[in-house]
Amino acid sequence: MSAFSFFIGTMHGLLQVVPAVRAWLDSIGSPYGGPGHMIDPLAHAHINLVGGVTILGMAITYYMLPKITGKAMYSQRMAEHSFWWTTIGVSAFYIALLIFGFIEGNLWLTDPAQVPAIHRFYGPVISIAASILAVGFWVYLANVVMTLKDVYKKGT
Repeated sequence: MSAFSFFIGTMHGLLQVVPAVRAWLDSIGSPYGGPGHMIDPLAHAHINLVGGVTILGMAITYYMLPKITGKAMYSQRMAEHSFWWTTIGVSAFYIALLIFGFIEGNLWLTDPAQVPAIHRFYGPVISIAASILAVGFWVYLANVVMTLKDVYKKGT
């Protein structure tokens, strides 16, 4: 998932510097405001940093922590849950940012008065995606803390 996210992120970055795409993004407020900021930098940063870096960090932790401590992870099931919640959350977050950015960006240029009608859905959709992502982070953190608690309790 990390490599796939980096692939999507690099394709996204490549596309957003194509002159015609860059001009469109700039015309809708990228990167400082307006709908353009949802595509660049928000969507681009999240797929790279959360999808790429964070999931890679989670994988490294799940692989290395048992090797360093000599103890198994507290819960393999929690590890799997953290992966899937984080993956689904970051994917939904990225896709929602792109969809709202494109829809609102086109409205921004053609019928700006319609932007608030669409934007009212943005908060709830992003909140759901972010909450799913947060569950993945919290399950990961709980698994690591419980693993370390077990390690220190046993004096290892």
